[in-house]
Amino acid sequence: MNNFYKNLNKNSLALAPMAGVADSAFRQMCKKFGADVLYSEMASVTALFYAPEKTLELVEFAKIERPYVVQLFGCDPEHFAQATRIITEKVKPDGIDINFGCPVPKVRKQGAGAVLMADLKKSKEIIKATIDNTDLPVSIKTRTKSGEVEILDFLKHIENLDIKALMIHGRTLNQGFAGEIDTAVIKKARNYFGGFIFANGGINSVADAEKVRRETEADGLALARGALGRPWLFEEIKNNQEKIIDKNFIAEVALEHARLVNKLKGTQGIVELRKHLCAYVGGLPGAKELRREFVRVETVKEIRKIFNL
Repeated sequence: MNNFYKNLNKNSLALAPMAGVADSAFRQMCKKFGADVLYSEMASVTALFYAPEKTLELVEFAKIERPYVVQLFGCDPEHFAQATRIITEKVKPDGIDINFGCPVPKVRKQGAGAVLMADLKKSKEIIKATIDNTDLPVSIKTRTKSGEVEILDFLKHIENLDIKALMIHGRTLNQGFAGEIDTAVIKKARNYFGGFIFANGGINSVADAEKVRRETEADGLALARGALGRPWLFEEIKNNQEKIIDKNFIAEVALEHARLVNKLKGTQGIVELRKHLCAYVGGLPGAKELRREFVRVETVKEIRKIFNL
């Protein structure tokens, strides 16, 4: 097994898995600005089990994205076993991650994501099924608490399984994406887990990164929504200095992103890019009007025109 986590530097930065956001184009933009590890969008093990073609398209990646990890979600150990074999053989990423952290209602309804974390028996079966069906390093992403199960109890329950990395979102399932993150419990996780630990949640600035790093003593940080519309946040954190950002800089980065997504996905990609474009211009003068225009774009030419380039 080539466990790339062993070669990661302390203070490495990851792009956390984000459904509908972390596609190949965005991952490549984050890589350009210094992301060390890239995670895929969430891939359904049930979809991979029954009709894998579309999901395999979803998790395609470019060589430049390595080390690249495919994240799986679901609630059936048999589906995880089959999906793991398919991803290992056909996609050939650098690792496979299991989602125990997503709080989104449609994922919860399936008994997957953060809800699955509360079912200790099934969680263990799923992790074991994944590890048994790949030679890739297996990692997990969790919350600090789901139902009555707290992260430290969860880690105790799975301590005999060969998990190489752990990404902890520092909020409970009930908190969703709001509120303070619990840095103290992430720090305590080191007593129960010997692999690489990423702290995740609430990292939107250089100051946030420094605080989370200091208080958790985690091996690395994982950025999620803080990097949406700001892929240069990785570079800022690495340099411990905020960049001087103006409209021209934002326009150039957004256009590079648009050209890449157009090359990979065509018009459909530009439609999907609209949320990124709206995020890019957040905080700029006239942002409201710019967003009104960006939610209708279908071509790179239209984007360039809106930016007056």
